[in-house]
Amino acid sequence: MANNNIPKELKFEDLPNYESVLVKLNERNYPKHLLMGNGFSMAYDHQIFSYNALYDFIEDIEDPILSKLFEIINTKNFEQVMRQLDNFIELAKFFDKGGELVNTLTRASQLLQKSLVDAVSSLHPEHVFEISEGKSIACFDFLHEYLKKDGKVFSTNYDLLLYWVLMRNESKYANDGFGKEHLNPVETRRGQEEAKYGDLNWGKYKEMQKIFYVHGTLPIFDTGIAIEKEVYTNRKYLLENIKDRMNNKDYPVFVTAGNGEEKLEHIYHNRYLTYCYDQLCNITGSLVSFGFNFGEYDYHIIDAVNIAAKRGAQSGEKLFSVYIGVYSEPDLEYIINIQDKFDCKVNVYNSQTANIWG
Repeated sequence: MANNNIPKELKFEDLPNYESVLVKLNERNYPKHLLMGNGFSMAYDHQIFSYNALYDFIEDIEDPILSKLFEIINTKNFEQVMRQLDNFIELAKFFDKGGELVNTLTRASQLLQKSLVDAVSSLHPEHVFEISEGKSIACFDFLHEYLKKDGKVFSTNYDLLLYWVLMRNESKYANDGFGKEHLNPVETRRGQEEAKYGDLNWGKYKEMQKIFYVHGTLPIFDTGIAIEKEVYTNRKYLLENIKDRMNNKDYPVFVTAGNGEEKLEHIYHNRYLTYCYDQLCNITGSLVSFGFNFGEYDYHIIDAVNIAAKRGAQSGEKLFSVYIGVYSEPDLEYIINIQDKFDCKVNVYNSQTANIWG
């Protein structure tokens, strides 16, 4: 395991700022990568992308089972409720010989996961131009710092903000692995037909991929045959098309399980998510996190970091360090307490200084 290099007496006000982290990393000859969590979206609008907002949406549904669940468990944290539900189901399997309680709890778990997807899509800004040009450019500059220098960007967020920013600013480095297949190349080459293209499917450009949605995201769908990305049409915004698919019981690729082990199981049941996770497991150089606190429900991400760090190997192509952005004194205390879970050097910085949205 890594040494505890963050002193326990370190105070939040003494943390280095984000720019100083970049200066330090840019002096080195190895890549730097970015891992983003919900703090990225909350930095844009905490009223939309917080657990409280999602909880309020679920409460408005007025489903008696879900309302009772949140009341009993006494939290607005979806992951915690899902985890408790899983525990209840396992207990019920032992005590409930008739199976009625197991079925009720299983339906509640499925409803909660569906409601989370519904909540994210319903609370989301309607279209890309609701993000001001200034915010879009500022965020793109933040991301481009990694993409232009052989880095990769990993997101655990479900929303469209990252996708919108990269699309609007047309980065040539922001390859997400999706592309359209040319359906009639021979006829097009002969001048017999205009070019026809298929759906926007994942896989064609995965070797050049630099954007990874580790837990899935709203526009990505698994048809069973292909991994598709929903797009704009001439008549409808992207979010409208996503909602149309959801109304037809076609749901996006979302990892909504409770703890890290269950999330990893979900990831390994989808080839797109598996590829994204494996890429995280194989990064080298340094990893910077923003808005991701490595909480108890995300230990599978710590495990990916440790795999990339070659389980603490002293040399070779590996991940040498992680720079974790913390937003408050309690966040700092938490990272200090879990730093021994990492097999690489752990550093911290003040994430309030990043100003990613300008």
